Amino acid sequence: MISLATNVTSLMAQQNLNTDNKFQSKTIEELTSGYRINSSGDDAAGLAIANTYRANVAELTQGISNANDGTSQLQIIDGGLSNISTILDRMKTLATQSASGTFTGSRATLNLEYSGLITELNRQAANINLNAGGTFNTELSVYIGGAMTAANASINIDLSGSQNAVDATSLGVGTTNVLAGGVGLTGGTPNAQRLDANGALFLAGNGAQTFTFNVYANGTAQTVAATVSDTSAGHTGVTESQALNQLNGSLNPYGITASIDKNGLLQFSGATAFTLEAAGAASHGTPIATAGGTTENTANHVLDGKAAFVTPATSDETMQFQTSAGAATVTITSADTVNSAIAKINAQTAIKGLYAVLDAAGTGISLQSANSFSMSDTCTAGEGIFGAASSASSNNSSTAPTAGALSTSNGTAAIAAINAAITNLGLVQGSVGAGENKLQYAASLAQSQISSFSAAESQIRDADVAAQAANLTKAQVLVQTSVAALAQANSAPQAILKLLQG
Repeated sequence: MISLATNVTSLMAQQNLNTDNKFQSKTIEELTSGYRINSSGDDAAGLAIANTYRANVAELTQGISNANDGTSQLQIIDGGLSNISTILDRMKTLATQSASGTFTGSRATLNLEYSGLITELNRQAANINLNAGGTFNTELSVYIGGAMTAANASINIDLSGSQNAVDATSLGVGTTNVLAGGVGLTGGTPNAQRLDANGALFLAGNGAQTFTFNVYANGTAQTVAATVSDTSAGHTGVTESQALNQLNGSLNPYGITASIDKNGLLQFSGATAFTLEAAGAASHGTPIATAGGTTENTANHVLDGKAAFVTPATSDETMQFQTSAGAATVTITSADTVNSAIAKINAQTAIKGLYAVLDAAGTGISLQSANSFSMSDTCTAGEGIFGAASSASSNNSSTAPTAGALSTSNGTAAIAAINAAITNLGLVQGSVGAGENKLQYAASLAQSQISSFSAAESQIRDADVAAQAANLTKAQVLVQTSVAALAQANSAPQAILKLLQG
């Protein structure tokens, strides 16, 4: 049918022209953007999957940056640990020099450098934040990504606890020194048996002997019991080395070392302020030391109060301490006991290297420091720490170190502590090194995952340029053909004029 009112052919040509224009526009959009999916309508399901892949790539890219940052930080820590290892080497050199019985120089001079190295070790441990309670003295978690769960997406490096801290206290060398001598026991009846006698056995028959120490360690004055017991098969007794091992197992954490003096008798050494309140009687067998024997660490500067502390009931007791690190003032009141008085003193003086502990009798106060100190005391006569004074005030100076035991014992004890510190430091270095390797492996996996996720996203999102180039040519031809056909369709109604010509 020939119709003038409706040009169906033109309408069909217009419809196809619109379709061809959209096809051409879509092809040009894909070629110019490089993406097959440019809007949600292009492929909603594919876009959702592609976005997940892209988010994973973003997560892993930052994860690699996290791993690299973590590796850099561990390398900084590693460098600090290497330097601390060098410090321990020098400390061991000084300790070895002091431990030699033929050394004729000044052990005080050796100890001056030795104590300075302990201070420097603490400073460097704090600088790399691996001191006790430091920023990195914890379980470090580095988020990498690329996993279904948060636990698998993170790399954990455990540097927590005292076993991973590298300050002097955590390494067990904070209370060591290379000064001359330790202290032996006084009081009681001396043992006839030397501990170093060939084949000597002690406490046979399941016996035990307990040593009760008053010590300032780990930030507080406390009482520590160290027991030697016969746990041998058949209860045949304890050897010298076994006795020392048991004692040191209990005492080393508090900075005290048990050893044998030049006469084969038991002695104790260390820079820690301590008194031996009592060497208990052996429950069975031959004791390893004088029963009832006492001592205090006279390798320190010492100032002892009267035998029994008396609460200052009449008026408060005021003590003025003067140390090489500065002055401190402590006031004792009628409400104080001997233990609370010790706590008050330590709260003001411990930071200056002066410590208060119970004396050997357990009833008075012993003041000890690695350096000389003095104290002026104002109190009613007969009361307080120095109540035996005849006047209400007194000036007291510490006595110089008078350790009379083997001069090399502190050096020997320091060597043992440094050896243990070197072992512990090696374990920390191993943890840090393992952490570095774990982060490098994790970064390598993340890079591989980025490549895989990017390839998967590309398959969904990216345009096929070759195919779209062919489609562009096709679209251009179709548009041109549609335009030409539309022109013909628009001119078709003119044929009706022929029918009207008469």
